[in-house]
Amino acid sequence: MTEKSEKIKDIIRICILTAAALLFVAPVLIVLMNSFKEKLFITSEPFKLPSADTFAGLRNFTEGLRKTGFISAFGWSLFITVGSVAVIVLFCSMTAWYITRVKSRFTSFLYYAFVFSMIVPFQMVMFTMTKTANALSLDNPLGIILIYLGFGSGLSVFMFCGFIKSIPLEIEEAAMIDGCGPVRTFFSVVFPILKPTAITVAILNAMWIWNDYLLPYLVIGSDYKTVPIAIQYLRGGYGSVDMGAMMAMLVLAIIPIVVFYLSCQKYIIKGVAAGAVKG
Repeated sequence: MTEKSEKIKDIIRICILTAAALLFVAPVLIVLMNSFKEKLFITSEPFKLPSADTFAGLRNFTEGLRKTGFISAFGWSLFITVGSVAVIVLFCSMTAWYITRVKSRFTSFLYYAFVFSMIVPFQMVMFTMTKTANALSLDNPLGIILIYLGFGSGLSVFMFCGFIKSIPLEIEEAAMIDGCGPVRTFFSVVFPILKPTAITVAILNAMWIWNDYLLPYLVIGSDYKTVPIAIQYLRGGYGSVDMGAMMAMLVLAIIPIVVFYLSCQKYIIKGVAAGAVKG
């Protein structure tokens, strides 16, 4: 009886998880399906597969590339995302190591300051942040990387601190006995051990930065259009939207981050679980 009830519970769990998976995947499939339809049929038949009458081939993609300057926007998005993720992973891991290993009131204050920054809504600071970015000449692709470092450091430092607490201090002491200074100890011993959490932090921040619309729009505007901003330019006057081109560009925007996520997803649970360790 117990074995039978466990099987029933497993079947129920599988059904619930399958339904949840379909619920999350459905919007992506609908966008992909409609990207190959004539734009007139997207609003009238959004849930139907393309047919001989509604199939548009690659016309939506070519039209979207022509109207949005997608290639240039893709390059700026890639530069900003890779640069931001790199500095977040590097500097936040170093900060977390310092906070965890150096016990003082100052490091304790730093830790709680980073944690507190996670609960402050972006909308509360976006106008003052924009004015400050303009005053400091950060309204460019290099400057926005520093801004992303500021906004992404809270969660990243928190996760790195949790993982570093689980690393035995004896490993670092052995490296220092062998003649390693603090910098060499971090890059030769500590940072390689942080790989699971570093990849998790990179994935979470890459997904956020790649898809972010509001911050690039406020800071760099249309001078250096990122992919989300470029797609919004498909909206014409009086609310008119080229739905075919928009669906096609959304597909192109989704592909890179989905590929990156799928290639690194095995590290996410490992990194999050490790980052939750209390030492």
